[in-house]
Amino acid sequence: MSKSITEVFWGDLNPEQLLDKYGSPLYIYNEQIIRERCRELKNLLPYPWFTVNYSAKANSNLELLRLIKEEGINADAVSSGEIYLLLKAGFEPDQILFVANNISAEEMKFAIDQGVTISLDSLSQLVTFGRINPGGRVAVRFNPGVGAGHHEKVMTGGRNTKFGVDAELVEEVKKIAAEYALWIVGVNQHIGSLFLDGEPYLTGVRALLEIAAEFPELEFIDFGGGFGIPYHWSAGEERLDLPALAAELEQILPAWRRNYGREVKMKIEPGRYLVAESGVLLGRVLNVKQNHTKKFIGTDLGFNVLMRPVLYDSYHEITAFRQGIPLSGGPQEIVTVVGNICESGDILGRDRELPPLKVGDVLAVWDAGAYGYAMASNYNLRLRPAEVLITADGREKLIRKRDTFEDLLRNFLTL
Repeated sequence: MSKSITEVFWGDLNPEQLLDKYGSPLYIYNEQIIRERCRELKNLLPYPWFTVNYSAKANSNLELLRLIKEEGINADAVSSGEIYLLLKAGFEPDQILFVANNISAEEMKFAIDQGVTISLDSLSQLVTFGRINPGGRVAVRFNPGVGAGHHEKVMTGGRNTKFGVDAELVEEVKKIAAEYALWIVGVNQHIGSLFLDGEPYLTGVRALLEIAAEFPELEFIDFGGGFGIPYHWSAGEERLDLPALAAELEQILPAWRRNYGREVKMKIEPGRYLVAESGVLLGRVLNVKQNHTKKFIGTDLGFNVLMRPVLYDSYHEITAFRQGIPLSGGPQEIVTVVGNICESGDILGRDRELPPLKVGDVLAVWDAGAYGYAMASNYNLRLRPAEVLITADGREKLIRKRDTFEDLLRNFLTL
């Protein structure tokens, strides 16, 4: 991204006017950015057997799911709720892969009844599936021992994670499959989230292909997602080099397919990469205060609306507007940007260089389209924000209403 990101993202729309109209805080998404990211990954490899599954947990807004489907992207789900919403968005059951972790027999049955393929990541879960659906189709998530990611909490491969069947247990998987006449139709993995260096991913690809060769009747191999985006763009952080990654994959995949001797789909499952840069979270400065040696900028952007900085120590660029005009250039000061949640850890940005801010200024938190609203809550009984889409032709479109006080009462049985 560059200094022109404001013009590119907002077009002719005024962020402060959007905030006045739909309430603060407010999530804004840019349709054109989502479509561009979908096309980048869909065209990563020029083969008909290569497909992309969007990991819906990153952002499950119904309008965005429909938009992503329009781009020819399939989907991954991690819960029956996500399956339900993906079907409502128009995905066909055979376009959804349920990548499950520690699910009940009831949730398995739901996916089976919907015609959605399940990937299971333990021997005991595979036994449960076999007992309720003997002769069924199932995939297995393996852990080849490769992990990567921006934080230990999102490393989903390697020796210290709860995910996946150990690569050394291939024969045990075969025994369970034989006992219940299961057809192992796919294998998959996910090494972790937010890598900007493709080498760990390629190591994982090679390791999974070795496992895949042990199963002669596969329909697909899913190498997982984790494709990162440059959250530190103002410091010149570079993008993931997709052409270089594609060139490496083209050296690996076609030869493996020829040796395997039959057609197998190759999948990737990005989430963040497709939606993160499309989203901006807007909020207002409500308080400016000096506490001893620190200057705090108090906002309505608590971790109930953006959990990532508190959960993962994640970094998001923050820019400011005053009367709809970006505050750029001029003097800067070191401040800590905090939210309105009654927790000391409610910090959005620590020791940031920002222009001198006033009560009423608008802050834009960038790259908030992934794991932003998806993790939002009513903690402290704060209302979840509205979501607005900037359409490809530059119009604004409300795609989720802001919570009301009545929403806080919806599921209580007695009032």
